[in-house]
Amino acid sequence: MSSSSSEFTSTDDETKINPDGRITLGSEDFKTVLFALLSNDPKYRPELLIPRSHGPVVIKTREEKLVEAAFESCTFKVLMSTVLGFGLGAVIGLFSASVTPQTPLGPDAKPQTFREVFRDMKSTSITHGKNFAIVGAMFVSVECAIESVTL
Repeated sequence: MSSSSSEFTSTDDETKINPDGRITLGSEDFKTVLFALLSNDPKYRPELLIPRSHGPVVIKTREEKLVEAAFESCTFKVLMSTVLGFGLGAVIGLFSASVTPQTPLGPDAKPQTFREVFRDMKSTSITHGKNFAIVGAMFVSVECAIESVTL
């Protein structure tokens, strides 16, 4: 191909670089570029720059990615929400049982024994714990379902 240098610069028979910086590829170069972009071969890019916002950028290892994926799974979230909900509910139940003890009223009422007070605290704590665990599990289950549908 013959051409003037003011119109474009030719790097081979078909590829052209226009004066405004655009590159026009020939059919063989186009096929090569298309194959390189669409192939499943791993593309290593050592010149890849990751922007920093706060502190140094650390690329995660395979193990860190696996642990992160496990923590972000819906199964782990539901399990953790259930366990922590039960614990929080038990603490709130313990507090609520200590504030409002179930004392019998009436003329022949006898004071509660130490064992009866703790039995009442245990039942209140377990009841509150179960309720909080169920609410936490339901909340996270719905959140995960919505999140998985939108992704």
